[in-house]
Amino acid sequence: MSDSPGSAPAPTAAPAPPAVAEPRPTTLRQRLAELRGPDVAPHPLDARALAALAANPGCGRRALLDGAGVDKTALAAALGSPAPFGQSQFAFMRGNAFEARVKADGGTELMRLLHERMGAGSPQPVPGEVRVPDLSAAGPEGRAARTALALREATGATAGAAAWTLLVHPLLALEVAGSPAYLEPDAVVVHPDGRWTVVEIKSFPMIDSSADASKVGAAARQAAVYVLALERVADRVTGARVDHSVLLVCPRDFSNLPTASVVDVRKQRSVTRRQLTRLTRIEDIAATLPEGTSFDLERCSPAELTAAVDAVTAAYAPECLAACELAFHCRGRARSAGAVEALGRGVRGELGGLTTVGAVLAAARGGTAPGIADDDPTVVALRRAAALRVEALESVPEGVVAGCR
Repeated sequence: MSDSPGSAPAPTAAPAPPAVAEPRPTTLRQRLAELRGPDVAPHPLDARALAALAANPGCGRRALLDGAGVDKTALAAALGSPAPFGQSQFAFMRGNAFEARVKADGGTELMRLLHERMGAGSPQPVPGEVRVPDLSAAGPEGRAARTALALREATGATAGAAAWTLLVHPLLALEVAGSPAYLEPDAVVVHPDGRWTVVEIKSFPMIDSSADASKVGAAARQAAVYVLALERVADRVTGARVDHSVLLVCPRDFSNLPTASVVDVRKQRSVTRRQLTRLTRIEDIAATLPEGTSFDLERCSPAELTAAVDAVTAAYAPECLAACELAFHCRGRARSAGAVEALGRGVRGELGGLTTVGAVLAAARGGTAPGIADDDPTVVALRRAAALRVEALESVPEGVVAGCR
């Protein structure tokens, strides 16, 4: 029906504002790739690095860099504080040659050693009849899935049969601070009774059936990480159970002949699991970084890399010098700031709220420290120690005191 003459025209609707596309949420993988550099392949996180990370769970710097796959060795060199440690090329080649000898002929010698040390009650593996499945697949996710499938098939095949299975360089996935880490043990053996045993092959010698305690301890911490990763797979496989003792294979005496020892890693496993649980999630650490932070070694200048590293909190301790590629950079920063962490965790724990060397010396000399009362037990102990030092020096002849100073 048409409008009558003189009537007001009908109001026209205002045009709708153009729709604004909401930005897609950035996934953790994309965020870590941006931090590492979009064209940089991630540096793999191995069990040795993971054990070192678990030993210092309060270090957000290492957690973020390891989670993002940043090459810390190259980063330390770019910062001007290269790490002067690492395995020599000769030792690397010797280790590879020894591992190849242990695994030769379908792992005949390896399976003999394992049955001799850990195969009580099981039939002896027959050379040529030990199953060695092919674990090749595309990408780390594919290899981890193929390993899990091989473990499941091997465990199912052992039911009611005297079957042994040797998995050479399987790939295991373990979530670390909300990000997946892929770990590659030397070997995993599936027993006829369904047990899964981690095998660690090292090139340091066992002399008179005994090896260097520090090296054995490092190997046990590394193997404990593999045990934790294996347990994640075993939880989804009926009849599987992971052995908490691992087989450590080393050269015997000064020869290249292999020998083996059983190492119980229950303590290391418990400590590592607890420490990994304490790690701050990587996305929480990344969320605190300033906009534009990048660890791209190809595009960032040394000054930009230094600012990026310093933007992430660290928990330095002298023990880091033997385990982390960035330890010398962190030590330099701690010393320049006068942080008491540079003196060791024990000293740091004893000093309580006194966080700098300057504050400690001031408190010992009778001064005040911000936020620290004069009757604080730490301050009282420091002043008592300073007084005892003065008394001791006063009782010594002047010439001796001058020489000590």
